Amino acid sequence: MSYLSQPLDAKVLQQAVIWAQSSPVWLCTVLHTWGSSPRSPGSLLVAMQDGRQVGSLSGGCVEDHFIREIAKGRWQQPSQVIRYGDGELAPDVSLPCGGILEILVEYLPASELSVIYLQQQLKAVQGYQAMRKQLRLPEACSAIVPEELTGTTAICYQHPDIEIRIAAAPRLLVAGYSPVAHYCLEFAHALGFETVLLEPRENVLATLAEQCPPNTNVINSFPAKYLEQHGCHSNTAIVALTHDPRMDDLTMMEAVNTPAFYIGAMGSTRNSAKRRERLERIGELTKDQLSRIHAPIGLAIGSKTPAEIALSILADIVRIKNLGTLSTRALLQDTLEQQLNIDADVGSSCMI
Repeated sequence: MSYLSQPLDAKVLQQAVIWAQSSPVWLCTVLHTWGSSPRSPGSLLVAMQDGRQVGSLSGGCVEDHFIREIAKGRWQQPSQVIRYGDGELAPDVSLPCGGILEILVEYLPASELSVIYLQQQLKAVQGYQAMRKQLRLPEACSAIVPEELTGTTAICYQHPDIEIRIAAAPRLLVAGYSPVAHYCLEFAHALGFETVLLEPRENVLATLAEQCPPNTNVINSFPAKYLEQHGCHSNTAIVALTHDPRMDDLTMMEAVNTPAFYIGAMGSTRNSAKRRERLERIGELTKDQLSRIHAPIGLAIGSKTPAEIALSILADIVRIKNLGTLSTRALLQDTLEQQLNIDADVGSSCMI
């Protein structure tokens, strides 16, 4: 995976690994927020005493003060929790709308042990394996072990004990490039997803360098073959957006064999019904497997343009990621069916 295609927290840990080989680093994790805060719990920042930093704690509100304190030699215990926004640490520093921010600061000396510790967390946010780390203030982390976790990073802090369950970073696998796929990749990256485009068509690949969003990891492979050979982790969304049954149908046949939390294919209600019949008849998919496929894909927001359709798709993916399957899907289905009951033969009308 390229550096550009990684979520911000992966970049933080990647840089921390490099720095910790020769210099001490301060690894900071947002534990809790009250009120308005641009960064959610689990967000990371790494800093060195010379002022260099990667990541963010508050979108710029407290970072300058934090770096100045590190330069003074502060926070050299293995772990400590600091608090911004209530006048305790820096009365002259305020967060938006009176927000309050609680941060775990881990001081990691330059050592092989620090590098290994950071690499374990990097693997988690890159999607290889979710992790759980435990520590008791002011001691160093006492355990970091593999964990089965999807969704978002979960934090439990009951002084002096802290448990952080680091979820694998969400991944969006897009089967085939299209105008809708383009915006899906852009929006997903902005939302912190690792974005992967599976594209085997030579005529499309010839122009992708000029068109594809720069943060996308493009893999020259037929999507179904890639899924068969490599699979995916459970924090993955797989979408087929080409309107080409040869690519979309085969992608769905393989996707249902993976632990992906979201599987979807673009098409009108009529096209989706035809695809379902093909998948059941030719692909021999079971009713349970078919029920995993979101088709028509996306939320019913009256989407017409590629960007609007992509917005509806990503909104649905985020909804399932955050709320799970026991959410509003059943309530929305009637609206989707009404809004998308259009002529499948008119390409411009195949909204979502």
